[in-house]
Amino acid sequence: MRTRRKQPDVPAPDSPWNEIVPGLWMGGHEFAGSSGELEFAVVRDEFDLVLTLLRLPGHGPDDGVEHHVWPIPDGPLDGTQIAGVMRLAQAADDAMEEGRRVLVRCYHGYNRSGLVVAHALVRAGHTAEEAIRLIRARRGPWALHNALFVEYLRAGLDTARLLEELAE
Repeated sequence: MRTRRKQPDVPAPDSPWNEIVPGLWMGGHEFAGSSGELEFAVVRDEFDLVLTLLRLPGHGPDDGVEHHVWPIPDGPLDGTQIAGVMRLAQAADDAMEEGRRVLVRCYHGYNRSGLVVAHALVRAGHTAEEAIRLIRARRGPWALHNALFVEYLRAGLDTARLLEELAE
């Protein structure tokens, strides 16, 4: 399964991760450092829970940090993949309620992580539009530039999952 599309026109973020709401961070595996050169974002023990949607060797987290991996493409998702996104969002919400620091990450920290973070925000009472605006304000204008993921959020992931399962 291909999990990342080549998008040379999409710039790398300028930080490895950004806090979207207190305790919930969104990030990636690569970012543009202060010199403008690409740098690897390696998680050590900064977070209590790391949710990874694209796993790359050597990017952490450290042993002892709770880590869940659910690889999904930055494109159309099937019902099982959407269900996994929903489970990760619930894990993020549960951890935040316990006062734990959560990082949700994918390659650049724009789309796949944005889908999970937005669904976590919706679960916490935000509208889809509020969640999308908040993510773009905190992570940057390229966050959630995948129009299909925005459509999933606007329809609601429960509805998107049912529609995808019917189409299978």
